[in-house]
Amino acid sequence: MKLLKSLDRKKARSESGLFLAEGARLAEEALNNGWLPAYALAGVGALERPQTSDLLARMKKAGARVLTASEKVLVSVSRKDNPQTVITAFKQRVTSLSDFPSDGIRRWVALYEVRDPGNLGTVVRTSDAAGVDGVILIGQTCDPFSVEAVRATMGSLFAMPIAEASFEEFNAWRKSAGARMVAASMRGTHAHDKADYGQRNVVLMGNEQSGLPPAVEAECDELVRIPMMGKADSLNLASAASVMIYEVWRGRSYAGART
Repeated sequence: MKLLKSLDRKKARSESGLFLAEGARLAEEALNNGWLPAYALAGVGALERPQTSDLLARMKKAGARVLTASEKVLVSVSRKDNPQTVITAFKQRVTSLSDFPSDGIRRWVALYEVRDPGNLGTVVRTSDAAGVDGVILIGQTCDPFSVEAVRATMGSLFAMPIAEASFEEFNAWRKSAGARMVAASMRGTHAHDKADYGQRNVVLMGNEQSGLPPAVEAECDELVRIPMMGKADSLNLASAASVMIYEVWRGRSYAGART
């Protein structure tokens, strides 16, 4: 219990290599995508539900230690007054840039020193919905395995390859992959729907407060802006990223969309 409670802190997550996922649906998504479970904590009442009982059996078969707990313990671990009846701890998984397939038509999203876990999680979720091939976290980006980020992904964390890299490592990789880098910027010279995204591309989004440094923008193939009409002078990062991500997909006529 002490270990599970500690996973709300980055230091504990780094040392243990584990992170928390709240709810049976997230646990199902993780197992279905081959993530390795370490612990499953379930409320006593949840054991009476056949679906939850089957899930816990799958968790145990996959190597997890399955524990039952009172409502008080679940509240303590989740730090929420109304906790999910199943809380799981999975082993972290980060993809190497070199493992990203770079043949054919590819779309990636890169986040430069994004600090808000809610924004990060929402971008991962949007990337999953739009069929992006991977999300790259550049520099001092917030932890994708924090409780807040995992919660914001709504399970997409388990379906979306995520890599971490310095800007230099990332830029060298995307050049070798032949990917055009298009960034949203207040200094963009034309609207985002006029950009040449090419067959392989990376949409680059900057920090919530300061955007992208001039040296990073100088490495981009294009800087674009998202048109605005009202009094707002900017969009929330996750909203801006969603506009960009879907514009790139629109350019492919939403190829692969479910009918």
